[in-house]
Amino acid sequence: MSALETDLQPQLSALRAAGVEERHLFTDETIEPRAEWSGLNACLGELASGDTLIVWKIDRIGRSIPHLIGLMENLHGRGVGFRSLCDVIIDTTGDSGDVVTDVFSCLARFSQRVLQERARTGVETGRARGRQGGRKPIAPSDPRVRAAKAMSANGNITVSEICSTLRISRATYYRYLDLEEE
Repeated sequence: MSALETDLQPQLSALRAAGVEERHLFTDETIEPRAEWSGLNACLGELASGDTLIVWKIDRIGRSIPHLIGLMENLHGRGVGFRSLCDVIIDTTGDSGDVVTDVFSCLARFSQRVLQERARTGVETGRARGRQGGRKPIAPSDPRVRAAKAMSANGNITVSEICSTLRISRATYYRYLDLEEE
């Protein structure tokens, strides 16, 4: 489950509306990619040939693209169908179950969502530990700032020459000049 989608109710409601019985609803509440997904494992253990695994989104059952592809191969080998409610193209129970282009399109979206989710989770984890994102602020005592100010005070050196010499942009140069001494 996504760190940003902690409310399971919309997912469970959609699955119920698709005809999934209450006793066949399985959930996992971890967002850790390496954590044991007991709900997924229990669900896979219940499936038999002729059954269809219905999920809310394809990224709800896969840790990575290789894991997802292995899972799909396992289901296919066991004669279990698969259907994703939000990724409607993925439905191996119908006549169009072999449309490879659509599956790869969905896998690309899955991969993108996983990367975004991991990045957001990393930022949230860092913030929870008291870390701020972005560059560390530069101190007025930094040698680069002092050099820019000294060259600027000279009066004989143009801004372009200072920027070129220090290998900084004009915006950085003016930001350096605006820094107050400690």
